[in-house]
Amino acid sequence: MPACLTTVCLAVTLALPAPSATYVGRENQLQVRLPRIEREAANITIDGTLDEGAWAQAALLTGFSQFSPQDGIPAADSTQVLIWYSPTALYIGVRAFEQHAAVHATLADRDKISADDNVQILLGTFHDKRQAYVFAVNPFGVQMDGTIVESGASFNSGWTPTLSGRAAPDLSQDFVFTSKGRLTEYGYEVELRIPFKSLKYQSSDVQSWDINVVRQVQHSGYEDSWAPAKRANASFLAQSGSIEGMSGFDRGLVLDVNPVITQKANGSPGPDGWTYRRPAAQVGGTVRWGITNNLTMTGTAKPDFAEVESDAGQFIIDPRQALFFPEKRPFFLEGLEAFAVPHNLVYTRRIVRPDAATKLTGKIAGTSIGFLSASDDPTLTPQHFSTVYNIVRAQRDVGGQSRIGMAYTDRILGGDYNRVADVDGRILFGGVYSGSFQYAQSYDKTGSTLRNAPLWEGILSRNGKRFGFRYTITGIQDDFRAASGFISRPGIVHAAADHRATWYADRGSTIEALTGDILFDDTWQYSHFVHQGDAQDKKFHVSGSMGLRGGWNAGAGVYWETFGWDQALFQNYRILSPKGDTLPFTGVGRIPNRDYVFTLSTPQWSAFNASLLYIGGQDENFYEWAQANINVVSLTVNARPSDRLRIGGTLAYQDYWRRTDNSLVGRNMIPRVKLEYQLTRSIFMRAVGEYDLGQTDDLRDETRTFYPILINGRSAIASRSRSLHGDYLFSYQPRPGTVLFLGYGSVGNGVPDPTDRFNFQPIKRGSDYVFVKYSYLFRM
Repeated sequence: MPACLTTVCLAVTLALPAPSATYVGRENQLQVRLPRIEREAANITIDGTLDEGAWAQAALLTGFSQFSPQDGIPAADSTQVLIWYSPTALYIGVRAFEQHAAVHATLADRDKISADDNVQILLGTFHDKRQAYVFAVNPFGVQMDGTIVESGASFNSGWTPTLSGRAAPDLSQDFVFTSKGRLTEYGYEVELRIPFKSLKYQSSDVQSWDINVVRQVQHSGYEDSWAPAKRANASFLAQSGSIEGMSGFDRGLVLDVNPVITQKANGSPGPDGWTYRRPAAQVGGTVRWGITNNLTMTGTAKPDFAEVESDAGQFIIDPRQALFFPEKRPFFLEGLEAFAVPHNLVYTRRIVRPDAATKLTGKIAGTSIGFLSASDDPTLTPQHFSTVYNIVRAQRDVGGQSRIGMAYTDRILGGDYNRVADVDGRILFGGVYSGSFQYAQSYDKTGSTLRNAPLWEGILSRNGKRFGFRYTITGIQDDFRAASGFISRPGIVHAAADHRATWYADRGSTIEALTGDILFDDTWQYSHFVHQGDAQDKKFHVSGSMGLRGGWNAGAGVYWETFGWDQALFQNYRILSPKGDTLPFTGVGRIPNRDYVFTLSTPQWSAFNASLLYIGGQDENFYEWAQANINVVSLTVNARPSDRLRIGGTLAYQDYWRRTDNSLVGRNMIPRVKLEYQLTRSIFMRAVGEYDLGQTDDLRDETRTFYPILINGRSAIASRSRSLHGDYLFSYQPRPGTVLFLGYGSVGNGVPDPTDRFNFQPIKRGSDYVFVKYSYLFRM
């Protein structure tokens, strides 16, 4: 819709009914006392129109200010938030005024509204200003929900410094709530009902909750907040306001029963052609019981973990580091924040196919707790032993914003075990400073071999608006094992010193924010660090980024790096002399590199947005342990031709060229396309296609002899491989827990042929599957 004129918006604002309930303003630390309305709650219809009498009695939150890209200035657009509660639910209404440009709104799938204008309600139900539920809606009322747990993550987690100033919500969990929205002549209006059954909160009779409201305006790229949060603060949640004096909640029995049935057929080639194996349908279910307001127990038996979409392909940039794939399974996603431990010492994807599992999560007397126990399918192990996991996590609030935590994980397989004990903490001080620490010890028994080893870390950071830094040192001993967690690379000590400075211009300037970053980053082999040896990898990065008017972001950097010889990585390498002798592969001691980095992201236009990362220059050729000319591209493009159709594409590309003769060492490419059509808010259809291509040349001793390389006694000859993945899904999901999925997926492979190693082989279908899944949420 076209933007309304200022006079029209003003007239509409004056014509709206004024809420009459108490609003305690900023002079009293943003404390709001909500009216309790019982009689009219039953007559409320969540339709996106705030015309019932209860809304005239609601508390009013207004006076928003801008938070990003610059804080401390009034919001360019006005926002009104109305709040009241009944014994069973919290009711929230929003009037978002837009006088500058068209509102961005699509009929998106759940959690897919980041390209739309949206309003996010942050509720800290334990009043600790450390964690919060997030309930967000776009102008049509399409939902996005999750949690925020501030853990002190780095302000520079990408290739160039980011301009965001708050932790992004974890959207993996889905909560039951009702919402509806509509476009209006002045902007848009939305209405939400959040049942208390969907929340965990304090056990006291009188409730005080943290609250903040964030509004994202896509045409400008601005982010506004109700509580006037400052970027120069180590915590965004600590700057929330509060809603006070709520009482008389009546959640009733909190019991969710979620049975599920799944039927899957797997296809593969056989002697008689293509055949399908269809095992018996799997019947399972999950039960969730709210023991108290602040404690929830969940149990599951034979849960369905059928993937509705395969993991996106990833490149191995550094073969010394393992690839991480996020958790997607509903049982493990619920309450996942209770098991968050630094360095991923809890990684639930280690539990592959449990027969049964149970967990307990909540917060009691300032201590967050989580307990998880699972027994994995015995057919996954050669001995047909069940793998048993027991995981405990607890975090205690200390002072205003600090915490201390512990974790214990135990994985048992027959007579073998792996146990990890951990203590960690985070201390906030001086408003912008924070310090974190961690110490963990692993105890591992495999056969007759016993290994005990430590992991440790210390972090000091300053999150100032104009200047910040982050100093970190981490050590992981070679024998440290975390069989219930994920350690990307053991046997190292890593230290980094990262410094950031940001300059802000007036709102509406061509360049609204400019950030520069200098990073010193060294990695030692653990034994070398202990004995004061030289760092194996040394990095010095200089980079910058800028936020431009309208939501554009651009960045550039120069990275100087050197990589030291890693004997363990090449222990299976040999070289073959012209006489047929096998000789040791001894690489050069150090490889110097220099990379040039460029990033660009467009605004979130209503029909399109894109982002690009390019890395070029000289970098390590791990294939042959030599310097190479490289090109790395990561491209993301999202198109929204209509308010129902979404097309998303990504391209990951890398190649390595020898500097001696400019011949190609290796190339990898993964284009991926996802097409989604939203029939209604509850129904969508999706098709995903991914093409993976990989090629390498005959490998040679590039830095010394140019003789052919042998790996595990075999010639490292050229190869060509490619595969094609396709996933198709029909989804009906009227609310979390109630779903009907109809899916089909297939994989085709072009298997490398050693006799024709320089040509790609035809892609042939290798496997496929068809599945049906139905579950229904019974909420007592």
